Amino acid sequence: MAQDAPREGLSIRWGSFSPRKLARFKKLLEKPARKSLRELLSAINERVGKLEEFIEDKKKSKNVLGESIKDLREQSRDFVTMCLTSQRDRMQELLDSQRKKLTDRKDALKAMVKALKEETMATTMALSTRIEELEGELALCLAAMGKRVASVALSYKDVLKPKEFVGIRFACYVDNFL
Repeated sequence: MAQDAPREGLSIRWGSFSPRKLARFKKLLEKPARKSLRELLSAINERVGKLEEFIEDKKKSKNVLGESIKDLREQSRDFVTMCLTSQRDRMQELLDSQRKKLTDRKDALKAMVKALKEETMATTMALSTRIEELEGELALCLAAMGKRVASVALSYKDVLKPKEFVGIRFACYVDNFL
């Protein structure tokens, strides 16, 4: 609720105000009601000056805040770049390590394949030499036997016939025999 109260030509509207505003109004009421134009102009100029200072301070703080934001952006960009570079370096080290292991394994496999080839070649050469030796021996054996084999003929006279069994056999002996 607000009530109008006249005070020397000024009307003041009362309502619910904060204690700070009430204190300001109280000071205004204690002052003489009419001031000279110079005093009013001086007070207005003083308030305008304070407002201009306040605006300048806000502009400066805005600039400082903008610079802080810019600095934070640069710092975060630098931090992210550093992290990514670190991760890239770690991955490169891991890849280099794996590449070295794979190269070592490839070299070891090449050495084994080469050794197996040499061993296979040596075995093949040894077997070829042995086959040639055996073919030579076979040829000598065939030549030596060739004279005898040509004159020998197979006859059934040399095969022996079994004798007839004379005696008794039991069935359990035959089962055990088989």
